[in-house]
Amino acid sequence: MNEADEMKCLTSSNLSRTMPPRRQGVFVCTMARSLKKGPYVDQKLMKKVSARKPTAGGIKTWARSSQIPPEFVGYTFLVHTGKNFDEVFVTEDMVGHRLGEFAPTTKFVRHGGKMQKEIEQKAKAAEIATAQAAKSTSDAKKK
Repeated sequence: MNEADEMKCLTSSNLSRTMPPRRQGVFVCTMARSLKKGPYVDQKLMKKVSARKPTAGGIKTWARSSQIPPEFVGYTFLVHTGKNFDEVFVTEDMVGHRLGEFAPTTKFVRHGGKMQKEIEQKAKAAEIATAQAAKSTSDAKKK
């Protein structure tokens, strides 16, 4: 019996005793999808892709958890974000990832509050001043 087989036979309480004390509370077992089952691809989505051409517009889907197989490359999907549909054009680099990874469900507004607003106003005023200075120099050259 090798070490891996011994680890399978241990209960959770015995397993925590085999680990160093600082790691005992952090033991989390995340299991990947079984290789026997293969990747999860929504069957309705696969059917729509096989029936369409890549240039025929976006395919509307709510299947955010569907993995991207190589057959999806070149297609545009409209992935539901909870309120809207975000366009996702599938490239070769995206194969193996999930559709939902490329359509965020939350909208980032920005960090900062009153101080950030003041900084942005000063930057905008400086930009306007430089634009006016550049315009006045170009007008002087024309005369």
